[in-house]
Amino acid sequence: MRAYMRRTCLLIAIAFGFGTSSALAADADHGADLAKRWCASCHVVANGQATASADVPSFVSVARRPDFSPERLAFFLLDPHPKMPNFPLSRTEAGDIAAYIGSLR
Repeated sequence: MRAYMRRTCLLIAIAFGFGTSSALAADADHGADLAKRWCASCHVVANGQATASADVPSFVSVARRPDFSPERLAFFLLDPHPKMPNFPLSRTEAGDIAAYIGSLR
């Protein structure tokens, strides 16, 4: 039920444009810090990173996908794919990580 409520709230926020409000703007620098701490064991999250899992995309490759959307990625991070570890991200943290990945375009 909690995951359903998070998804619903995020969809409402995106639908009403709250995700793009300057008052609620995502913090890409904070997202970079989170990515280095939580995501770098599997993904290449920054230039100069030497190791990562071979079968997962780098953050640059995610950002450069033609269908990339920070809002969709933040939504995905709140209810991750089964292969991903379950990190209990807040909506703000998910938005910050998505903003960081978007900055790599």
